[in-house]
Amino acid sequence: MRNEYTISEAIKLFYSLVITKLFYRNARLIRQPFYIRGKSSMKSGHKLTTGYNCRFDLPGNNKKTLFIGKNCEIGDNVHFVAHEKLIIGDNVLMASKIFISDTNHGDYSGSKQSSPSTPPNSRSLTTKPVIIGDNVWIGENVCILPGVTIGEGSIIGANSVVNKDISANCIAVGVPAKVVKKYDSAKAGWLK
Repeated sequence: MRNEYTISEAIKLFYSLVITKLFYRNARLIRQPFYIRGKSSMKSGHKLTTGYNCRFDLPGNNKKTLFIGKNCEIGDNVHFVAHEKLIIGDNVLMASKIFISDTNHGDYSGSKQSSPSTPPNSRSLTTKPVIIGDNVWIGENVCILPGVTIGEGSIIGANSVVNKDISANCIAVGVPAKVVKKYDSAKAGWLK
């Protein structure tokens, strides 16, 4: 399938390509606008591609908290928050409007829980690492919460909220996301 761009889209892509080559040399294409707070906290592999309006919130200070593998493609309006550790494996494909965070405003389990009388923005930040394995496909409008690991080869269906680990080679959907199929290599198929 051949891409046919309007003149204005071609100009935007050319501008994005120039910015990519100047500031993100390992990347394939970082479409503008692209918002990154704390760029020194990001480490990415070769051939990263992003859509428009992506936003990465990182602590800066040269502490690496966001690790993106090789040949990853990220859609439009994707938002990452990585204050402790967010690892994205190689060959990960993400649709648009995805939110992935290792950070929460407040603590809502354990012995020192945050009080509802404290304004949310004044509550202490809590973090739990998020790990996304190689060859994962994440559908449109997915939310992945702190502390989650998604195993390699898995698929997360559109509009899902992932609040627990998903094993390798599974399809998970829903709110909260639940495994509905697993790949059986002996039968070469996805089974319920």
